[in-house]
Amino acid sequence: MKNFENVLNLLGRIAIAALFLPAGLNKLMGVEGTTGYFASLGLPAVAVLVWVVIAIEVLGGIALILGYQTRLVAIGLAIFTVLASIVGHAFWAAPVDAAFIAQLLFIKNIAVTGGLLVLASSGAGSISIDGRKAKAD
Repeated sequence: MKNFENVLNLLGRIAIAALFLPAGLNKLMGVEGTTGYFASLGLPAVAVLVWVVIAIEVLGGIALILGYQTRLVAIGLAIFTVLASIVGHAFWAAPVDAAFIAQLLFIKNIAVTGGLLVLASSGAGSISIDGRKAKAD
């Protein structure tokens, strides 16, 4: 039963990382467009913020897949996801024709945050760098 739980944990980490890693890589491939989008949101220090967001999404996604510092990474990504949702998917301030999609994206991100918090509480399981390190200690 424990092996089944560890496989599910790995699959869950990969599924959650599938939100962050491709998003970060897409931003990296289109830095100018991402910078323009962030500027349109009125965000401060856009030139720096773009690279911070890319690093969080890419490195956080990779860390989740590998199960490295999983509890800490999951908490950090949960905080990032809530903040990104408030800034990027503010359905309450969106035009009527865009509010429904923004609300769906916001709610999806809250669900992802829930998954990250569960992962932060459970850890990465044995199929991970964290699991191997715990076994060695």
